Amino acid sequence: MDLFEYQARDVFEKHGVPVLGGVVATTPEEARAAAEQLGGGTVVVKAQVKTGGRGKAGGVKLAHSPQEAEDRAREILGMDIKGHTVHRVMIAAGAKIAEEYYFSVLLDRAERRYLAMASVEGGVEIEQLAVERPEALARVAVDPLVGIDQAKAEEIVDAAGFAADIRDQVVETIQKLWTVYAEEDATLVEVNPLVKTEDGRIVALDGKVTLDGNADFRHPDHAALEDAESADPLEAQAKEHDLNYVKLDGSVGIIGNGAGLVMSTLDVVAYAGEAHGGVAPANFLDIGGGASAEIMAAGLDVILGDPQVKAVFVNVFGGITACDAVANGIVKALEILGDHATKPLVVRLDGNNVAEGRAILRAANHPLVTLADTMDGGADKAAQLAHAAAAV
Repeated sequence: MDLFEYQARDVFEKHGVPVLGGVVATTPEEARAAAEQLGGGTVVVKAQVKTGGRGKAGGVKLAHSPQEAEDRAREILGMDIKGHTVHRVMIAAGAKIAEEYYFSVLLDRAERRYLAMASVEGGVEIEQLAVERPEALARVAVDPLVGIDQAKAEEIVDAAGFAADIRDQVVETIQKLWTVYAEEDATLVEVNPLVKTEDGRIVALDGKVTLDGNADFRHPDHAALEDAESADPLEAQAKEHDLNYVKLDGSVGIIGNGAGLVMSTLDVVAYAGEAHGGVAPANFLDIGGGASAEIMAAGLDVILGDPQVKAVFVNVFGGITACDAVANGIVKALEILGDHATKPLVVRLDGNNVAEGRAILRAANHPLVTLADTMDGGADKAAQLAHAAAAV
């Protein structure tokens, strides 16, 4: 889960990272009140969207009084920035900046460790800096078992070339940012820019934080950070049933058990769709190891609720949960859904008790269900049915 900047600021403050005052506002009037709360002086009105390029799009503006803060908020609220509508702004206290730096710590999946990156050239497109002047961006591996202690923070600061007069402050700030990363179960903590003010203080001026959803059970407070306003309703519905679902843009709904099988199914459907008008997968949906009637019904309900879906491909390999149990789940799921189930289903079963599972589906003889013997055949049939339905 990506956090808004104001949420990242609050998390930083919670763990002692030096930040400036910031108040979120959803109306111009609230923006004025926030500016007054921050002392009535110069503030920055910042669009709160989960994308970069806010400044270039006009989503970050300076205001020298509460009235100007209200006016700037009125201009920014409702803006579209790279497809994201601005519903709230953060009124941030102004700062006299002397220098800008960059710091981040992230999960390096390829190397199975963490990676810290730092530069004394912050406030720029860091991806561009990494390509054009890679020597200006220090990259320091972080042992997951040790983290960023005093010695590692000093190594990072020295590798990036921070000046001696701020070295100790940056070392301390980096350790606190590591605390955010570790204690909040993040996969990314980024500060761009990390600034030195004219009076010599180090401040995290802008923050990006991504939290690991797999650790939600350890952080009940993270639920309050979710952006329900912009969440896809189908993904929200799937989450309520603990289903691993991702909405895509195609017309063939996909249900499978096991992430690897589902990913393979997406590829096979995409390939088969080339021969049927270019139809593509409509979603990723992994129902996991179990396939009870309730789980199958919940999964089908989510997929059938997507108006883009024209046909569904259920591709299940029976392992711990045998194919006969899966077949019974499908039959009962269709009973549960009743008239809500209106789109054709192609079902491919393989593995443990496959003969029994196919026999159950044949006996049920549901008008929406077509049995497929192979994964390729099932994908082709589902693509064909989706293309035909779209043409009607």
